Amino acid sequence: MKLIVTGFNPFGNVKVNPSQLIVEHVQRTRPDVWTLLLPTEYRRSSEMIRASIRDLSPDAVLMFGVAQTRKAFTLERIAINVDDASLADNVGVLASGQPVEPEGAIAYWSSLPLDAMLAALTAREIPAAISNHAGTFVCNHVFYTALHALEQMQRRIPCGFVHLPGLLPPEGDAQVGMTLQQMIAGADVLIETLLMGNPSNHA
Repeated sequence: MKLIVTGFNPFGNVKVNPSQLIVEHVQRTRPDVWTLLLPTEYRRSSEMIRASIRDLSPDAVLMFGVAQTRKAFTLERIAINVDDASLADNVGVLASGQPVEPEGAIAYWSSLPLDAMLAALTAREIPAAISNHAGTFVCNHVFYTALHALEQMQRRIPCGFVHLPGLLPPEGDAQVGMTLQQMIAGADVLIETLLMGNPSNHA
């Protein structure tokens, strides 16, 4: 099974992005998994995720980002067709209600096996929840772009987004969140769940 795992570089006040550390961990430990570190930029991130899906023709795509104020892994249900944030991306683009894809659907369901993922994390006592809103910043932008690209290619594979909580010191600078060791354990659980071939759902 060809799996792509993605994460983002630092942005704004996030000096260390745990999703980047997850990508680096996967690079070191999982030669069977493709990894992609995305810039926190609307245009370049969407170009890169589309190109990777087109060129690698994966069997599944698992995307990670960070939500500093969350305390658990949050498995995102829905990607929405809007960019709208008070924070500019890393090249200064400030989105204010523009669609991700002008001719695209209003929203897409995640096609990850969310129920199985949640159960697997819970069994390992890793805090986790399903979320209905991935925000409207670059995380949601990439989430939507990937699902839109797959729809255009007429490919139905597990694809979706997971927000990591803030990274606690010493590696990170969040006031609430999780240690890197626990995040790595959670990411490994999610990867194994996908590689085991669980069917996708709309949990």
